Amino acid sequence: MDTARIQVKAGDGGNGCISFRREKYVPYGGPDGGDGGNGGNVLFVATLGMSTLIDLRHNPRQVAENGGHGIGKRRDGADGADCVVKVPAGTIIRNLDTAEVLADLTEPDETVVVARGGIGGKGNACFKSSIFQAPRVAEKGEPGEEREISLEVKLIADIGLVGYPNAGKSTLLARTSAATPKIAAYPFTTLRPNLGVVRINREQNFVIADIPGLIEGAHKGAGLGHRFLRHIERTKMLIHVIDLSATDGRDPIQDYEQLNLELGHYNELLTKLPQIIALNKIDMPDAEANLERVQKYFGNRKVFPISAVTGEGVNPLMHQAYRSLQYLETRARKEAETAIVFEQELPSEPRARFELAETQDGFVVSGEEPRRAVLMTHMENEQALILLYRKLKKMGVINALERAGAVEGDTIQIDEFEFTYSPRSIQSR
Repeated sequence: MDTARIQVKAGDGGNGCISFRREKYVPYGGPDGGDGGNGGNVLFVATLGMSTLIDLRHNPRQVAENGGHGIGKRRDGADGADCVVKVPAGTIIRNLDTAEVLADLTEPDETVVVARGGIGGKGNACFKSSIFQAPRVAEKGEPGEEREISLEVKLIADIGLVGYPNAGKSTLLARTSAATPKIAAYPFTTLRPNLGVVRINREQNFVIADIPGLIEGAHKGAGLGHRFLRHIERTKMLIHVIDLSATDGRDPIQDYEQLNLELGHYNELLTKLPQIIALNKIDMPDAEANLERVQKYFGNRKVFPISAVTGEGVNPLMHQAYRSLQYLETRARKEAETAIVFEQELPSEPRARFELAETQDGFVVSGEEPRRAVLMTHMENEQALILLYRKLKKMGVINALERAGAVEGDTIQIDEFEFTYSPRSIQSR
């Protein structure tokens, strides 16, 4: 199970407390309401040893703990516990509403926050000042983020083995690594991708993936290819295994061309991956008749006649694969370093804190900071509305409305809340 759809809900922030100190012989104790605790986050962690998303299929809703509410004597609420979700390394996380990729967890123990917990509201003790000595106002906790996400696992391998069913990919994987895939003399023996580690020597090794056999129409779902083509996208290069013995009357050259067409139909980038050509089954009687014709087809391009069963020609193939990987990784590092330097040289544009959009009745204010200020305000509390006005003025929202031509009585909408605008106050509707 390498795909799943789940809902995640971060914890809500706790409410701030309105409280006043009440003690004998202390007639004017003043405000002492504590702050609310922060809500817990929902985190995803790439974990070694996991290969499927079956646990999330049975638990499609992941919820973090809410923050505790503040109480008197300046005691703050407890922060909510995080919800930690373990997923296989190689998991891509997308927001279902926007199709945005939230994270691509390729490294073990790599962690990402997919839903942030709400901030706890401030208690009335925070609003005390020389001119506001008895504030009867506190903030509500900010709601935690909630979203629906999709998960997709793609194997992390350096090299992918591709080829028609029964071309000998599983036999080659078993020959070159300690993997034990199912091997039989009929097509579609491999029903799921298999990984193996190829050791050139003690310190030189790479990971190779046996992708289940692809056939014509695989990009449309024919055979097993549509389910497993995604795993090839992770690889740095491919070893294209061709059945030189022409099993079932197939032509090796046509097999090669058709499989490359399927890769291109699924994702054009797959056709740009470097390929090493392995002409398998040279130990079979019919292979010799095809070898010269196939070598002539590839011209000056280096090909590797091999027998995955006997091991003939396999070592040169694996050594070439390792050398090619080293070259590709070195080139990728240089390109990444160049890109980092280029990004550092580009001037960064200041990000706007909010945006205004004029409507028929007034204006719509969008932005994370104004939205948070509104969500954390008790609308039925007059003092809270005064504080909200001060926050919006400090953010520059009030001045921006004046410059945009807002007049008294206009409707101002922030998130789901609407207000009647006045240059000196805000009145909730």
